[in-house]
Amino acid sequence: MQITSKLRSTLRSAALPRSVEDLLDVARRGLSSAPSLKEALAEKIPAEQERVKALKKEHGSKILGQVTVEQAIGGMRGIPCMLWETSLLDADEGIRFRGYTIPELQEKLPGAAPGGEPLPEGLLWLLLTGEVPTPAQVSSVTEELRSRSALPDHVKALLGSLPAGTHPMTQLAQAVLGLQSGSKFAAAYDAGLHKSRYWEPVLEDSLDLIAKLPEIAAIIYRNTYAGGELIAPDPALDWAANLSAMMGFREHGALELMRLYQTIHTDHEGGNVSAHATHLVGSALSDPYLAFAAGMTGLAGPLHGLANQEVLRWIQHVTREIGESPSKEQLREFVWATLKGGKVVPGFGHAVLRRTDPRYTCQRVFAQKHLPDYPMFKLVSDLYEVVPDILTATGKVKNPWPNVDAHSGVLLQYYGITQESFYTVLFGVSRAMGVLAQGVWSRALGLPIERPKSLTVDAILDRVKGQ
Repeated sequence: MQITSKLRSTLRSAALPRSVEDLLDVARRGLSSAPSLKEALAEKIPAEQERVKALKKEHGSKILGQVTVEQAIGGMRGIPCMLWETSLLDADEGIRFRGYTIPELQEKLPGAAPGGEPLPEGLLWLLLTGEVPTPAQVSSVTEELRSRSALPDHVKALLGSLPAGTHPMTQLAQAVLGLQSGSKFAAAYDAGLHKSRYWEPVLEDSLDLIAKLPEIAAIIYRNTYAGGELIAPDPALDWAANLSAMMGFREHGALELMRLYQTIHTDHEGGNVSAHATHLVGSALSDPYLAFAAGMTGLAGPLHGLANQEVLRWIQHVTREIGESPSKEQLREFVWATLKGGKVVPGFGHAVLRRTDPRYTCQRVFAQKHLPDYPMFKLVSDLYEVVPDILTATGKVKNPWPNVDAHSGVLLQYYGITQESFYTVLFGVSRAMGVLAQGVWSRALGLPIERPKSLTVDAILDRVKGQ
């Protein structure tokens, strides 16, 4: 076999044993052959730094969009004013992670087994490097996170000391802050590290934090709902499967669901509350622990991270009122009655999307494969057929299609994770990958502290006079 110079270079630089197929794939696609995330990033960063400098120099004065009064006082919705590299939300195709749709990622990212759900470790590589990883590179991330996963005793003691009834999200935020004393970025900044290298300790902190979140979440779950009987990590399991196992759910389907759940919730552009809060606090050069804790307190808000709980409660309300297996006609009457009563049907519609959320679709496919006869899944399926036509008929809804939250709670319920107040913690563990990956790039690209302009009502009125 003739070996190209590209492949020869790849073979020389490989530090981990790999299959010939992996190496050929790397060479053919012109991708990084680096065996670790840090090496892969180090290869990418200089070119991206120059790209952003050129963008600012050549197009810095050009207009991205204009701001209306409605946007300024309406939550800044839709204002294009933020650089966020890891994902982009398309109104028709849904979220794209580094340019890839969810169906594409399910096809391209390696899973724990052939035909299984993608491993979140593969998505983390993609978010950080912009490249779909080889199986060997995904395995290297799994090992990297495993090597960083030991949780300090003081954080375990902190979680064990919190009063009974402390909300799981409060516990998560406190545990993350408890880890902050070990921040490598904070120590490096105090030691005078040059700003061109800020991304390196930020990456170290981010990987440390991501690695420890499964055990933190599992301890919160076991302390709150299982009498404090903790389950040790299993060194044979991947990152997401270990989370499920430490919570007490080792069934194959539960492990696969956790891999899927942790993959599809990682990132959703930078404007949502948890992502933006993490970005904002990080822009002040607060370390990843402080920034992520800020994001998690935002995620805990009922308008952001509690949607799947509201969907599940509404579905349970439906079953109490008209039974577990209502006819579609009964569902239509119930939905119309809900709307006429001034209430919404949770789980349908999205601020940006104008079609069925692909995150809903992949969960639906999972349910069809693993729990086709589950009554709550059948009810969700019937709602999928009934609700959009009704919402469209009202003439008031731009997007009548189901979103990610319309399905996730039902899947968790099926596998025995029935404690709704804990669901946001699972969301938060996943979201860490997206917001912390972007945080690494924000420091690598030298993005400044965020400081938008605010106006009083009188100042707004002065500006719009005569328009």
